[in-house]
Amino acid sequence: MQTISAENVAHAPVPAGPGASQLAQFFIPATASLQERRPRTLKHGDTFGVFDHNGDAISGPGSPEGLYHRDTRHLSHLYLTIAGERPILLSSTLRDDNATLTCDLTNPDVFDAHGRVSLAHDLVHLRRSRFLWNAHCFERLTVRNYDEASHRIRIGLSFSADFADMFEVRGTRRDRRGLLHAPRVGTSSVELSYTGLDDRLRHTVLRFDPAPESLTGKDAVFEFELPPQQSRSLFFEIGFEPSADDQPVPRNYLTALRDARRALRAARSAAGSVTTSNAIFNEAVERSMSDIYMLITDTPEGPYPYAGIPWFSTVFGRDALITAMEMLWLDPGIARGVLFHLAANQATRSDAKSDAEPGKILHEVRYGEMAELGEVPFRRYYGSVDSTPLFVMLAGAYFRHTNDQAAAAALWPHIEAALAWITDHGDRDGDGFVEYGRRTSEGLINQAWKDSHDSVFHADGTLARGPIAIVEVQAYVFGAWLAAAELARALGHDAQAAAMEARAEALRQRFDTAFFDPDLGTYALALDGDKRPCRVRSSNAGHALFTGIAYPERAAFVVRALMSSDSFCGWGVRTVASDAARYNPMAYHNGSVWPHDNALIAAGFSRYGFRGEAARIFEGLFAAATYIDLRRLPELFCGFRRQRAQGPTFYPVACAPQAWAAAAPLSLIQSCLGFSFDGGANRINFNQPVLPAFLDELVLRNLGGAKGKADVLLRRSGQQVIVEVLQRRGTIDLTTHL
Repeated sequence: MQTISAENVAHAPVPAGPGASQLAQFFIPATASLQERRPRTLKHGDTFGVFDHNGDAISGPGSPEGLYHRDTRHLSHLYLTIAGERPILLSSTLRDDNATLTCDLTNPDVFDAHGRVSLAHDLVHLRRSRFLWNAHCFERLTVRNYDEASHRIRIGLSFSADFADMFEVRGTRRDRRGLLHAPRVGTSSVELSYTGLDDRLRHTVLRFDPAPESLTGKDAVFEFELPPQQSRSLFFEIGFEPSADDQPVPRNYLTALRDARRALRAARSAAGSVTTSNAIFNEAVERSMSDIYMLITDTPEGPYPYAGIPWFSTVFGRDALITAMEMLWLDPGIARGVLFHLAANQATRSDAKSDAEPGKILHEVRYGEMAELGEVPFRRYYGSVDSTPLFVMLAGAYFRHTNDQAAAAALWPHIEAALAWITDHGDRDGDGFVEYGRRTSEGLINQAWKDSHDSVFHADGTLARGPIAIVEVQAYVFGAWLAAAELARALGHDAQAAAMEARAEALRQRFDTAFFDPDLGTYALALDGDKRPCRVRSSNAGHALFTGIAYPERAAFVVRALMSSDSFCGWGVRTVASDAARYNPMAYHNGSVWPHDNALIAAGFSRYGFRGEAARIFEGLFAAATYIDLRRLPELFCGFRRQRAQGPTFYPVACAPQAWAAAAPLSLIQSCLGFSFDGGANRINFNQPVLPAFLDELVLRNLGGAKGKADVLLRRSGQQVIVEVLQRRGTIDLTTHL
C-alpha cells in the first residue's frame, strides 16, 4: 500500500513509517463527518464555499469549512455574534436554484454585568443572505428589532485565513509552509495575505459597508441603536485580489445578485426539464438540475461540470465525461463543452510524473501551491485509464444526439489521437486489452473509477498486481471503437469505420472468453498482471451492459448477479457483493452504493430490455433521496441493507453535491423510458417505456434538437405507459415502441 487515490476518502489513520508522507498526500481523514454537520455549499466558477447552518465557517482539525478559490482556502474562519453570543438558528436553506444561502437567526438571552436579562431571546431577527459571483462572496446581514423598546445592537464578525492548500485540508502534513503576512487594516477593509513556497502572493480582502465601529485584522464590530420594528442592513464582500484603496463596499449586492440569478437561468434555458406526479421527486429533480448547473464552470471551450464539493471542485476528466453522458438527453451543450475542453488539454507527449502519454485524456487539474510545487502530482495529471475511451464514447453519443457535423470534424484529430493511445500505450502487453499501471511511485495505484488502493483484489482478498485490465475499461474501449466508427462513416472515412467495427467485434470475442466466469455467474472484476482473473462479483460488470460489449445471452446472468440480495441492498447495487473477501459496507469502494454507478448499470439493464430491474434501482435511489437533506444524492452512501421505515447509512465524508451523483436520477429517467434522440432524423424515440412505482405521470419539456423541440406527457395506464405529445416547435417526429 503506497498511495491512496486523489479521489479516495479513507477511514484508516495516516500510517507511519516508510512511504507515510507519500500516502498522506492523497489522504482524507474521517475526523469530522460532513453528514453530521450537513454543510451548506455555494459555488461559482473556481470559487466555492462550505458553511455551517448558521452561515459560519468554523475552523478546526478536520473541518473543510471555509471559502476556497482555485484550490486554496482563502477564508478558514468566519463567526457571527450578537452581543458577544452566537445567534440561535431558526432555519437555513439554499434557494431551489442554489443561487443564495439564507440563514435565519435570532438572539439568545443577553445578560448585563449584574446578571440580569438585558435583551430577552427571540426579539431580534438576523437574516444572512449570501451568494458567490465572479470570484467574490457577497453577504447582506439584515437585523430587525421586534421588541417594543429600542435596543443597542452589537454585531461582531471574526475571521481568519489559513491559505491552506486543498490537499492540506484533506489531511496532508507539510514540513514547510510559506509566510503569512500581517493584516493590512483600513477603516472599512482588511487585507489578509500569504506568500507560498511557490513565490505566489495570495490575497483575501474583506470589505464592509457601513464601516465598522472597530476593525482589526481578525474582528469587525458594528454598533447601532435599533428602534422598535426597525431594521438595519450590513454588507460584507470577500474577494481575492489586493485592495487598491480603502473605499467602502459599493452597493452592488443587488446588482450582483441579479446577474448571478440571470446567469443560472440562462445556463439552464436550453436544457430540457422534468415534472412528475410525485412532489417529492420533483424536489429531487430540481435539486439535481440546480446542483449540475452550480457545479458547471465556464471554460474557453464551453461549460464544464466540476466533480464535487468540497474535495473535487476542479476539472476531472472521468467525472465530467460520465456526467455529460447522463445529461446528454436533457442538455447536449454540456457534452460539447466537456469534449472541447478535454480535447484542448489532451496529452501530446510522454511525461512519467504526470502519467501522460500522447493522446491520453486528462484525469485531474489542480491550481494550488502543492500542485505547483510538485508536492502532489495533480497539476495536470493523466492517471486515469478510462477517460480516454470515455472521451471517444461521448463524442459518438453527442454526434448521434445532435448531428453536429462541424463538432465531429473538429474533434476527429483528437479522436484519432485517443484511439492511437488505446492501441499504442493502453494495451501494454499486446494482448488486446487495455491495462493500467502508474509510471512513478507518486502516481495512483488504481486508475479506473474505483481508484482506492484496495479496490481490485482476488477472491481470497489478495490485492491484484498490475498492470491491471479492469472489466469496465474493456467495455468502454468496445464502445469507443463503435463510436469512432460511426463518426468516421459520417465524415466519409468508410474504410476506417469498417476497420474500427472489426476491432470492436474482435475485442468482444476476446472479452467474453477472458472475463465471463460461468461459476461466478457474471464477469470477473479484472485480469491481473499475470492474466489471472479477479473472481469477484462487482458492480463493474454492469458497465459491460452499459456499452453493449456483453453478448445478449450473458445479460440475464449479469442482471441476476447484480440484483441478488448479496449485491442489491435495497438502496442500490453495492460496489462489491457481500460475500467478497474485502466487503465492507462502510468502505469507499468495497461495499458502498454509488448513485452514478447505479445509473450506468440501469442504463445497461435498459439497453438489454431489463427496464423493470432498472426501475427497481431507480426506486431504491429515490427512496434514499427522500431521507437526505435537500433531497440531494451524495457521492456515495454505505451499503447496509435497507430496513423498513429507516433511511440509508451515510458515508461520513462523501461530497455533496457531486456532479455524476446529481445527474444520476436524470439518467435513470432516460433508462426507464427507453428514451433516445436521433439528431440526423430529428426524431424522439421511446422504446418500451416503464414508469417506476412512485411515478404515475411524467412531463418532459424542451426535448429535441436544433430543428425542433417537443413537450411530451407519459402516464401510466394499467400495465402500459401512454405517450402523448403536448406541443411541437419546429420539425420533430416521435416514435413509441410498446
